[in-house]
Amino acid sequence: MAAAKISKISIPKAREAFDCVALVLQGGGALGAYQCGAYEALAEADVLPTWVAGISIGAINGAIIAGNPPETRVERLWEFWDTITRSPVNPWIDGLGPWLLRGEWARQIFGQSSALGALVGGAEGFFKPRVPSPWFQPTGSVAATSFYDTDQLRTTLERLIDFDRINSGEVRLSVGTVNVQSGNFVYFDTEKDRIGPEHIMASGALPPGFPAVEIDGQRYWDGGLVSNTPLQWIVEQDKCEDTLMFQIDLWNARGQFPQTMADVLTRQKEITFSSRTREQTDRFKEHQRLCRILADFLDRLPPDLKKGPEAEFLEAAANRATYNIVHLIYRAQNYEGQSKDYEFSRLSMSDHWKAGYDDAVRTLRHPAIFERAKDCAGIATFDLSREPG
Repeated sequence: MAAAKISKISIPKAREAFDCVALVLQGGGALGAYQCGAYEALAEADVLPTWVAGISIGAINGAIIAGNPPETRVERLWEFWDTITRSPVNPWIDGLGPWLLRGEWARQIFGQSSALGALVGGAEGFFKPRVPSPWFQPTGSVAATSFYDTDQLRTTLERLIDFDRINSGEVRLSVGTVNVQSGNFVYFDTEKDRIGPEHIMASGALPPGFPAVEIDGQRYWDGGLVSNTPLQWIVEQDKCEDTLMFQIDLWNARGQFPQTMADVLTRQKEITFSSRTREQTDRFKEHQRLCRILADFLDRLPPDLKKGPEAEFLEAAANRATYNIVHLIYRAQNYEGQSKDYEFSRLSMSDHWKAGYDDAVRTLRHPAIFERAKDCAGIATFDLSREPG
């Protein structure tokens, strides 16, 4: 868990003005520990989500949060990450302390060797290499369509998650997938679906590493193939509730122009999986501005026009709700390369967890995030995690 604890964060009562507290979790593999650190800070501040939406590793973290009572969520998140960052190939990696890894060059070499260890040996409780290789498996079999076997992930999820609690309605959970055959983006949501381990596994089934997961006769891959951020699902599916949203991203859309081929590969992955969160937020602002203007316009209609079918149709699109969208975005260190999303070392996991915790603490110290938006669109956005606080 986070190395540096702080006393209970004082949160203004204004938080209670929001009908919904949403946690939006992006995919990003080994970087997902950042989301756990951020959640730990939110939990300490008693800012608990009523709705969690995730894709890939975000779906796994989200399911652990929704599938446990508040008092054990951080412990269960830690247990998951403690399990998957044990190295089956290079046990000595976990024993290397930061005192042996001074400077960016040392951390870069360490990260590359750790990532190689995951490629060769997998991650305990998560995935393991197929033997023999998929090239030598029977055509049409599950084993012929992925390099890794994820059966042990089901066991891990069933051990750490109470799926009856997930489906109880206490916390709404949404996980994003893509239908392999239709190519359509599909969300499984506890508002309409009973979610089990297979839905969480499907959201994280990134090909060609992981196999598609069958659900009701259809096969699904990682939703990050279409969009790696479930922000759009949240804003399109809400019930016009005033929403405080924490968007926790693992890929930064902004970055430096690459100088080497290694930089190119890193930057390519960042752009591909960042899903342009800020662009989506700007688009949502424009859409919500129109919805609020429409709502004001309908309020001014004479009573006889309000009863017409046209007004009834427009009323369905009107939205008077307010939204505060708080961005928490992991900024990778200079020594982290294109393998950072499958670098499952204990040291890097702890670094990511602490970064998420520290960024969330800095953000929560700004009372403005708990004040309802007052602009014409009814939306306020914040990216405060790097400000001194």
